[in-house]
Amino acid sequence: MSGSSSRENRRRAIEEARRAEARRKRRVRLGLAAGAVVVVAGVGVGVGVAVSGGNGSGGGSSAVVGNAADYLPLSTLGTLTAAPAPGANGPENVPIPSAPVLAGTSAGTTGQAIDGISCQTSEQTVFHIHTHLTIFVNGKPRQVPPAIGIPGAVVQQTSAGPFIGSGTCFYWLHTHAADGIIHIESPVQRTYTLGEFFDEWGQPLGPDQVGPAKGKVTAIVNGKVFKGNPRDVPLGSHEDLQLDVGTPPIAPETINWSSTGL
Repeated sequence: MSGSSSRENRRRAIEEARRAEARRKRRVRLGLAAGAVVVVAGVGVGVGVAVSGGNGSGGGSSAVVGNAADYLPLSTLGTLTAAPAPGANGPENVPIPSAPVLAGTSAGTTGQAIDGISCQTSEQTVFHIHTHLTIFVNGKPRQVPPAIGIPGAVVQQTSAGPFIGSGTCFYWLHTHAADGIIHIESPVQRTYTLGEFFDEWGQPLGPDQVGPAKGKVTAIVNGKVFKGNPRDVPLGSHEDLQLDVGTPPIAPETINWSSTGL
């Protein structure tokens, strides 16, 4: 396939995803989301999308959220192994790892408040940012599944693959896709943490464990090493966040935020 044909197919897929997302938002406003029929079960390997605008544009940020003293230079990790080739781009124009899911979504996350974070029938956009999470276990990539924070998630199909279009409710931190994009859509402007996201996921996170994977955990935020407990990593706008479990340490991946429309 020629480069121009590939670009045209990608453009059409993104346009279709945008139209589907607009339809989903209309259904949510009309209170019809709960009537959908295809429910995601636990471990999803498809991709989702919510191509709604963030509170910023352009490429990623080299800044970090919080106190600069909480971070160390990347050089403190020593020699890094190059990241494996990324997977194909999903509908958000973000690569989806060609890898197994780290862990499925939690059946126990049914809409109850978690860490003070509510689940509401429509997405909240007073505070609307996006963070990208990449996970490696002993040098191997793992997918962050779609539908974290979306109980009763429903799959919609596009030419670019499936995505999560609706659910019974939306937590303020959630994923529409298997591409690692965390959507932070909150009725209040505040700093959320990676630990809160993992609590919604129903998975443990700490200095020696990420979900079911155990080993020394290294958190890299926009090319800097977080010194504390990875649970305390703040989620920032257009942030490239990576968790390495075990060895070898992997050179941090970044995405082209300007091409995502997020």
